[in-house]
Amino acid sequence: MKRANAPNFDAAAFRRALGQFATGVTVITTRAPSGALIGITASSFNSVSLSPPLVLWSLATRSASMPVFRSNSHYVVNVLAASQLELCKRFATVKGDRFEGVSHAAGDTGMPVLDGALAWFECHNRSRYDEGDHVIFVGEVERCGVHERASETEPLVFHNGEFHGLKRLG
Repeated sequence: MKRANAPNFDAAAFRRALGQFATGVTVITTRAPSGALIGITASSFNSVSLSPPLVLWSLATRSASMPVFRSNSHYVVNVLAASQLELCKRFATVKGDRFEGVSHAAGDTGMPVLDGALAWFECHNRSRYDEGDHVIFVGEVERCGVHERASETEPLVFHNGEFHGLKRLG
């Protein structure tokens, strides 16, 4: 099989081009073997399959939470609303207990589901793929839910290095 040609761009150009693709924002949550709650902000979420119900997301290999996510049997993908920007930033930057003062409830597997999330997907950690400087996680969705006011609520969107809401067109 022929290998890919060397890129004709630098990392900054690649990042700029990727930034033009608007993505939703999630917080992926799980529980460490010690019982500590773990959560990270991720915009690399996508659907994979309806049957079986599969989703994917990715995490940098250098992430401090990588060992927990790699070995745990379950995690939850929490889709954030535009009103949850501070929560997004907290799970992206805060060191220490990111869950301090954050309202959540345990899902059926004991993993944290964030209050106010537009939707949530409780996933079995089905498979992991090491690719470049990230690991791609594929989760088999065991349970999911939608916030009762989701149809009236703007999602949190990341585009061109900034956070946005999303207004309906037309």
